[in-house]
Amino acid sequence: MTIRIVRGNPTPEELAAALAVVRARAAAAFAAPPGAAAPRDAWSDPARLAAGRLPAPGPAAWARTYWPGS
Repeated sequence: MTIRIVRGNPTPEELAAALAVVRARAAAAFAAPPGAAAPRDAWSDPARLAAGRLPAPGPAAWARTYWPGS
């Protein structure tokens, strides 16, 4: 595997941190059994959206049920 810096000038510490992440992800993918499903990221979990407060009742309440902070 070859990693090439395309843009920018990272410090040695930044480069080491990025490579540590890449190596950890590669090791985790290699250790997973064949055919195993990848774990879901928390940000894509639909339950995260429902954890907040419910919208105020009204004519457009249905449109505010999906988008947090609306």
